[in-house]
Amino acid sequence: MNRKLSKGIQAIKQRSLLTFHSPKSAVAEQYRTIRTNIEFSAVDTKVKFIMVTSTGPEEGKSTTAANLAVVFAQQGKRVLLVDADLRKPTVHYTFHLENSFGLTSVLTKQSAVESACVKSDIDSLDILPSGPIPPNPAELLGSQAMHSLMNDLRNMYDIVIFDTPPVLAVTDAQVLANQCDGVVLVTASGKTDVDAAKQAKELLQKARAKVLGVVLNQIPVKQSSYYGRK
Repeated sequence: MNRKLSKGIQAIKQRSLLTFHSPKSAVAEQYRTIRTNIEFSAVDTKVKFIMVTSTGPEEGKSTTAANLAVVFAQQGKRVLLVDADLRKPTVHYTFHLENSFGLTSVLTKQSAVESACVKSDIDSLDILPSGPIPPNPAELLGSQAMHSLMNDLRNMYDIVIFDTPPVLAVTDAQVLANQCDGVVLVTASGKTDVDAAKQAKELLQKARAKVLGVVLNQIPVKQSSYYGRK
């Protein structure tokens, strides 16, 4: 691989996983705060399956899902990050993994879940890439095979985080939402339309999802911030 390209990939990976590469940064602390808020929301019911989605594209939902997975794993919990965005998967790029098999391989019975889940470089964190992009993503996520897989994962991991497509773009997130214990909706500062965010929340609630909260992403951080210093 070209050295410049290799360095570029590594730089993108580090920016995406600040909770791992820069654990003392202000951004990493914010992800730990989100983790704490999720745990507080589970006082009466245990939250094991967490779905992360967004209103529209490029609002940071995949970055949020990956970093949430890291901070839960840093607690020593057995964590699985599932790339359930079967249209534009990115998790394998973030963790620098192959994507020749994964979630779609398991759902179509071409691979066992145990062999499809890959250990990451982070202790206690496994990854289930999307696998080959299918012609029927929503149908796969709503299938009996998906329901059976979630039953298996419930016994294998403490926390399972699903990275799904944006709510307003396709129906995939709504299909999976009511199978999860909670949903985190990611929005982008200065980009996400307020009415669109309200519509996304309403669609999730109509799908009988438990919306744990909304993450406001891409807020400019002042360089002089005390908490941003190392």
